[in-house]
Amino acid sequence: MRAIQVTRFGGPEVLELVDLPDPDPIPGLEVLAVDASGVNYADTHAVENSYLSAQELPFVPGAEVVGRTADGRRLCGFTASGSGGYADRALVAPAAAFEVPDGVSDAAALGLLVQGLTAWHLLRTSARMVPGESVVVHAAAGGVGSLAIQLAKLWGAGRVIAVASSEEKRQLALDLGADVAIDADPEGMTAAIREANGGKRVDIVLEMVGGATTDASLRALAPFGRLVVYGMASREAATPIAPSSLMTGSTSVIGFWLVDCMKVDPIGMVAQPLADLVRLVASGELRPLPGTAYPLEDARRAHEDMRARRTTGKVTLTAR
Repeated sequence: MRAIQVTRFGGPEVLELVDLPDPDPIPGLEVLAVDASGVNYADTHAVENSYLSAQELPFVPGAEVVGRTADGRRLCGFTASGSGGYADRALVAPAAAFEVPDGVSDAAALGLLVQGLTAWHLLRTSARMVPGESVVVHAAAGGVGSLAIQLAKLWGAGRVIAVASSEEKRQLALDLGADVAIDADPEGMTAAIREANGGKRVDIVLEMVGGATTDASLRALAPFGRLVVYGMASREAATPIAPSSLMTGSTSVIGFWLVDCMKVDPIGMVAQPLADLVRLVASGELRPLPGTAYPLEDARRAHEDMRARRTTGKVTLTAR
């Protein structure tokens, strides 16, 4: 089978198309003929070995795939080992997969796994959003951000403020239901966030950029506000936070990693929220954004575009 393999750590240039043996069938796992695999920011960190969990060489990136089983069922799910998705065939665990309803595209199905579950847990589990609260969504046109905007509105957010790097992306966020959209330049961002919220500080910020963006977002929090950090796309660390500094204003900084949901409660924290997301998509209440679909052999370009913030929605690699 064709696969994208990493044999040395680095940037997008280390992604190489190779021929590898098909995965051996394993009892309890499904072998999928992959139609498409999801591309995530986490993948860009994995190939340079800067992710939260260390990688071992060689490996095939990719944690989510959609495709067909030997008996013709269309499944979308997480790969059994957390990698191996950038390939023509992959192993998935049935407990971490769902049958794709008719009318749901490959990109929409893939958008519900890492991005959909992350957006769901950022608001429900980490931020514990209640109706009427203000929510700032960074990278608002991306896979997580575009879904977080919609979920926040569905669940009664008082004001959703989208942050994006271009006019086109900001308009997209507004089309998805954001009340206002602002530029992603961290200089002056604290004031811009407050202005977008009618001069008031905000209750919740969903942040995955890092560096100065994290710093500016923390300064924008209202009393009892929550900053939820789920990535560091800029590769820049924020200013260290003294715990005592959080006391004035009673603010919180919360980390989120989807892998912990899989470890703690695969049913309650993965399968059940995923069923909720599938229902919302099937009913038309939630619209995962299709992003650019790259051929498998163009994985390097997909990573380059994602790191350069040229992508929107769910980015995929098509195997066929």
